[in-house]
Amino acid sequence: MTPTRSIATLAAALIVIQPALARAQAQTAAAVTPAQSSTPPRSLFWDDFRRGWHFYEEPEPEALPPPPAKPMPPRPEAKRRDTRAPELIEFEQLQKRLEDYRNIAIIRPSEENVRRYMQLEAQVVRQASYFSDVAQRVAWATPDLDMTLQGRPVNSRAIEVFDREQATSRAQSLTDLARTHVLFFFFRSDCPYCHAFAPTLEAFNARFGIQVVPISVDGKGLPNFPTFRRDNGIARTLQVTQVPAIYLAEPYTGKITPIGFGVLSESQLIERIATVAAPGADAYAPSITKRVNLQ
Repeated sequence: MTPTRSIATLAAALIVIQPALARAQAQTAAAVTPAQSSTPPRSLFWDDFRRGWHFYEEPEPEALPPPPAKPMPPRPEAKRRDTRAPELIEFEQLQKRLEDYRNIAIIRPSEENVRRYMQLEAQVVRQASYFSDVAQRVAWATPDLDMTLQGRPVNSRAIEVFDREQATSRAQSLTDLARTHVLFFFFRSDCPYCHAFAPTLEAFNARFGIQVVPISVDGKGLPNFPTFRRDNGIARTLQVTQVPAIYLAEPYTGKITPIGFGVLSESQLIERIATVAAPGADAYAPSITKRVNLQ
């Protein structure tokens, strides 16, 4: 076969085969799965068949994963504005500076460090003294703030007046209290302190008219109180562990409040009875007051 005829035969074969190849290529493209269609199509030999079979294809570059997103740097928090009064801020700064100067002077007690601390301390003392002077003048001008007018005065002449008025008021209170209250006097016949305390109670009864009810723990009497009552268990109820003992009792209500133990003076009796009998006194120590059926 001549070369011219061979070339003509090959060309005719290609003309016949080329439509069939095109149809096969279309069917292959339609059969690609969705996963495959997502990848970029590779150039097929049939699209570039004129290059022939003997060529070198460079490998396609591998698809690298996208670099991770850089984390956003945290936004600096906005500094909150100090809403305190400027005087409070200044006072806090002064305290901090004084403490720092003192600590530095303790660790490094050089002449310069000690002098710096002492100068600042003197400034603080002068400021405190100025405050004290202003507070004193304000108290002088405002009776409600003057502590010398509250409670017991500090002036000697005023103390005399205060004590006299208080004694008169308490004497009147005890006289009124004698109408509804009595004093329980727990004693023992062999107790020397009970013998020493008995005359005070006898005089107290004569002065203020409040009745004293002597109760003998051992069943024997005293010279000042020959008439007495024997303990019927009330000493145990009131937890009387020491004599002499004095209790303020209200027979109509059964309310009994301890006044004290041991030998007491007349002024101590007056002060203590006035204190425990004051309105609202039970609220200070409610467990001390007891209720006993005295009828």
